Amino acid sequence: MLKINRRAVAAGSAALAVALAPVLFPGVASAQDKKTLRFVQNGNLTILDPIWTTAYVTRDHGYMVYDTLFSSDENNVVKPQMVDKYEVSADKLTWTFTLRDGLEWHDGQPVTAEDCVVSLKRWVARDSMGQKLSDFIADMSPVDAKTFTLKLKQPYGLVLDSLGKPSSNVPFIMPKRIASTDPFKQIDSQIGSGPFIYVNAESKPGEKHVYIKNPKYKPRAEPASGLAGGKVAKVDRVEFVDMSDPTQQVNALIAGEIDMIENVPHDLLPLLKRDKNVQTVNWNPLGQQFTLRFNHLTKPFDNPKIRQAALYSMRQEDYLKATVGEPEYYKVCSAAFVCGAPNGVEIQGDLLKKPDFEKSKALLKEAGYDGTPVVLMQSTTLPVLTNMAPVTKSLLEQGGFKVDMQAMDWQTVVSRRAKKDPADKGGWSAFHTYAIAVDILNPISANWMIADGDKSWFGWPTDPEMEKLRDAYAKETDPVKSKALAVAVQNRALETAQYVWLGMWYGPGAARSNVVGWLKAPVTVLWNIEKK
Repeated sequence: MLKINRRAVAAGSAALAVALAPVLFPGVASAQDKKTLRFVQNGNLTILDPIWTTAYVTRDHGYMVYDTLFSSDENNVVKPQMVDKYEVSADKLTWTFTLRDGLEWHDGQPVTAEDCVVSLKRWVARDSMGQKLSDFIADMSPVDAKTFTLKLKQPYGLVLDSLGKPSSNVPFIMPKRIASTDPFKQIDSQIGSGPFIYVNAESKPGEKHVYIKNPKYKPRAEPASGLAGGKVAKVDRVEFVDMSDPTQQVNALIAGEIDMIENVPHDLLPLLKRDKNVQTVNWNPLGQQFTLRFNHLTKPFDNPKIRQAALYSMRQEDYLKATVGEPEYYKVCSAAFVCGAPNGVEIQGDLLKKPDFEKSKALLKEAGYDGTPVVLMQSTTLPVLTNMAPVTKSLLEQGGFKVDMQAMDWQTVVSRRAKKDPADKGGWSAFHTYAIAVDILNPISANWMIADGDKSWFGWPTDPEMEKLRDAYAKETDPVKSKALAVAVQNRALETAQYVWLGMWYGPGAARSNVVGWLKAPVTVLWNIEKK
């Protein structure tokens, strides 16, 4: 019913939207201005610290205002970005990095090696790859204004992959005074060295966020490729327009009141494809993976048998049909590290593909489940996640659980998931999210695989055996042995029901036909884009 209503409303109002755009979309200026790019993210941006949260809307904000030491190109090859050159000692224990000339903060101060060191120290405290890298670091310190060294306890093969991590959490470089902020507290400044400057005075969460071109930014000489190469800002101003209703987004794009939508609900794609003034763009061909995250600290999911019962209740295709709909845009995939990727090995048997509700009920009985409700947070403002929680509620209830599904906007989910209170005291039991494929290609980059208590991602699992396997993967240099260890990590995650992966989905963004230069990358970045 939801899909039919969307199509009917969208189709019926599209023509009217063109004529009445100022009324339908108040506060959004005319898109005829070729120097201003108006972009709607996949969710509203309220948190501006990309180290404090893994939320993709915040990560995208980070790429606007900050820069990185390394970045990955269109082929996922890590390339220098802020770094001009680097050297590795013969024993592979000392890495020396030299910054390129012309790096400057938005307030006019030069970027220094000390800024980089302090930024990386804050990042390693929060990120999965950063945390594993920190286990190998003996020392990290500046040599002079433009050079710093990273000294290791033993050789580590993922140094560049870590420093060039493309998605949440990204090792963005910030001024020392800002990067010195406790990593578990949010920063209060948006001074970066990236291609755009955040205009706080014109930005208002819930309406729009404004950025202007950084006139002093010196891009690299190489052509833009993925997240690497020259970050050339080709518009003078960018507005992140907060517009939560998908139909309103589509009508605004058709009317020319916005220029780009990051993700379009799949049931609205046919409408856009019929409009000659609109194009769809497959900017992330690797796709995304849905997940269900458990809270390991509170009842009922503090009990591994109860988590396993939930696992036996899952069926990926139910989620994919309810959320994506068209088989063209989804894939049932029981591999934690993405089907078709180097570490992507599917599970033997029916787990995650065909539920076994009797097995679920038997495990609940063994575990002494007392009927404690699963407090399931449902995001209502991220269209791709809205229908996930109702499917979980139905499946878990068939498997013998009681479920209390609570609806809220995505930013409330992001804030509430950080709470460790009992579920009946304002905490939570489970929530849905997703990751772009590039974030989860191995046991180190995948935040969800960390099982180190308070250092883990939200849900805070503790499993020494999992950490031993992840550590072994980090040290292994033989590709065949690495893949075997990745499979062992996947099997351990299933054995303890650490979390649930629920299939792959693919979804293009959309833009006006005069918008060119949208790069193929795991992140929507707005340099290289212009309006013809």
